[in-house]
Amino acid sequence: MKQNKIAINGGELRRRIITFPDADGLRPTPDRVRVTLFNWLGQTLYGRTCLDLFAGSGALGFEAASRGAEKVTMIEKNPQVFRSLQDNLSKLACTNIDLLRQDGLEFASRAGTRYDVIFLDPPFQSDYYAQLFVCLPQRLTEGGLLYVEAGVAMAVPAPWEVVKSGRAGQVFYQLLRVGQHD
Repeated sequence: MKQNKIAINGGELRRRIITFPDADGLRPTPDRVRVTLFNWLGQTLYGRTCLDLFAGSGALGFEAASRGAEKVTMIEKNPQVFRSLQDNLSKLACTNIDLLRQDGLEFASRAGTRYDVIFLDPPFQSDYYAQLFVCLPQRLTEGGLLYVEAGVAMAVPAPWEVVKSGRAGQVFYQLLRVGQHD
């Protein structure tokens, strides 16, 4: 089976390689998009908690862990992809990552922990976005940010507002926050 590779861009694990299998719908966040995203987030994530909701390759979660996030929770349903994430976690010896094998939509819709940053990058062909935009405000801390990646430009519903946005090839990405209503 072919193993794909991607390097971590910054932090303690900079230049370390993570591997991931070919799997339906799995496409890691492009390198230059990750660089832009972490520039937006301020390079380091010290003291922040992060949720990588559809972890896939793990590129976003491992990048956040490398950049000092206090805790990163990675959610992945696909058993083969989950095993790859476990292997990478073991290889990189990240103690600030919790890896859970379950459905991202189910995890997001349950009451529970709040996060400072949520990475939302479900398979592009999924119809999860509408449901996730409804339940994710309750999963963010006050002032928390939601990173969204999609295959098409997307208008975001209230209460979300766009902080920053960009496009790289076929990838549209946005950093969102819950709007401040008077």
